[in-house]
Order: sequence, then structure tokens, then C-alpha cells
Amino acid sequence: MHHFIHLKDISLVDLRKILTDAKKRKKNRKNLNTLQIDKDAPLRGKFLIQMFEKSSLRTRLSFNLAIKQLGGGTITLRPNELHLGQGGESLEDTAKILSTYGDGFMLRTDDDKKIDEFAKYSRIPVINGLSPSSHPTQILSDIFTIEELTKKNISNLKISWVGDSNNVLNSLIASSVKFNFELSIGCPKNYTPKKNIMRWVKKFKNKISIYNNAIDAIRDADVIFSDKVISLNDKVNKSKKLKSFQKFKITSSLIKNAKKNYIFLHCLPRGNEVEEKVFQSKNSQVWLQALNRIHVQKSILLYCFGKLR
Repeated sequence: MHHFIHLKDISLVDLRKILTDAKKRKKNRKNLNTLQIDKDAPLRGKFLIQMFEKSSLRTRLSFNLAIKQLGGGTITLRPNELHLGQGGESLEDTAKILSTYGDGFMLRTDDDKKIDEFAKYSRIPVINGLSPSSHPTQILSDIFTIEELTKKNISNLKISWVGDSNNVLNSLIASSVKFNFELSIGCPKNYTPKKNIMRWVKKFKNKISIYNNAIDAIRDADVIFSDKVISLNDKVNKSKKLKSFQKFKITSSLIKNAKKNYIFLHCLPRGNEVEEKVFQSKNSQVWLQALNRIHVQKSILLYCFGKLR
């Protein structure tokens, strides 16, 4: 049994095993319909419990399909449907009950401490479907997409992030350390990654640079990431924040500083941080990026259930 909570806590060997398995599984599904089960059905009879404290589209759908294609089943819970959400049952007791009924637990939460507590008391693997500090399933899937499109190991590519310093970027930073790829971050001065993230990074030989200029961050990039500047539960002065990011919009003019065959990725939903022309361009791979969540999350489930080949 393995938890999947933060990329920094998972070995490169295991992360590579997940990506390799996902590649094989995607290839083997070419002639199968959406709800057809993988021929080996490695999780037949297994039951995944999911709980969403925040809105979800891609994570919800991809995990539903992932467990079903592996032969298992799932149920989705909302916190207001549980005694936990009403303050009537402790998190410890809830975790133990979930461990009794299910074989795995996927949580999308607005509280990092909560997912750590579930992992502490749970007797089944806990998967982080998104937390304030981390979005590991998203970034591992993005690495899969990048290597699928470029046919190169990500360690040989320059990756650029232009936008807010958020949970997705935190996981991208962790993956830069794990996979040893060059990462250039472009963000306004007051929106750089948190000090605790950078303190962790300094422990390792890394290739991470931070710029307060979008052009410098994007120059000669193989892959460009962006994300919504104002998140759903962002408790900030929104007009002030948007003003700070005006010069960090992904535009046709800015993109000329990247490599000609650059790849544009966005985990969605999007806002005004990317020009429509760029988002809909041939270099944009956001739809493949979203689809690949299914394949990688299947292999993440196998890793967590101790069934990874």
C-alpha cells in the first residue's frame, strides 16, 4: 500500500514505473470503448471512495473512468453528506470507517492538514486529488503528455511556467527536482513561490530559475504552462491581483520568444491569462493533456494498491 499525496515524497523509480505502465495501458486501449475493462482487470473487485470538498470536472471524471477501466468500482461523496461535514464525527473515526468499506480513498480538499490526517489514520491508500499546496496527479499526467508528444525524456527539455505561484506550480517544482529538468518560472515579484517550497528546493542540485519578467521566463522554452490567475477559492483583492499579472498573459507576441515547435499546456479551467489565438493554436495540447489524466491515474491507482507491474 502506498499513499500518493506529494510528488516530493515519491521516489523517481516509482514515478517512472507509473509513467511506463500508463504508456502501455494507453496503447492497449486503442480498440476498447470507454467503459470496457482492461483485459487484465487488475483491480477487479476493488472499491475507490472519492470525496470532493472543492469543485472538480477532470479529476472527478478521470478517476471514475480509471477505476472502472481497471475493473473496480467507485462512489463519490461530498462532505455535507457525511457526519464529518456536520461536525458530528471526528476525522479519525471517519478515516477508519472509510478504511472498513473501501480499498482506496481519493480526496480533493481545501485543507492540507486534513489529507495528512486521513493518511495518518487510514488503513487504505490515500490519494491527493488536489490540496492547497499540491496537485500531484495533474503534474505527473502532464509529464506523461510532454514525453508522449516530444518523444524525449523531460530532463532534456526546458519547461516554462508563466502565472501565479499555486498548488500546480508547487508540484511542477517538485517534479523538476525529481526528474531533473530545467524550469523557468515567470511571475510578478509579490507572487513568487513560497519560502518553504524554495527552502526544500535548495537542498538539491536543481535547474529552477525565477523571473519577474515573462519574456525571460519563456525564452527558448520547449513547453509552456499557464494556469488561471484567480482560483475558485482565492481570497484576495481580485482586481489588484489581475492588474499585477497584466504583463504575464500568454499572447502571440510573447510566445515568439519560445521555441518554434513549443507545446502549450493548461490544466483548466482557463481565464484571461492566455490569448484565445494561443489557446486554440496547433501548439496547444490542452485536450490531450486532459484526456491523459485517465491513463496516468490508472497507473497511480495500481501503484497505491500495490499492483503496479
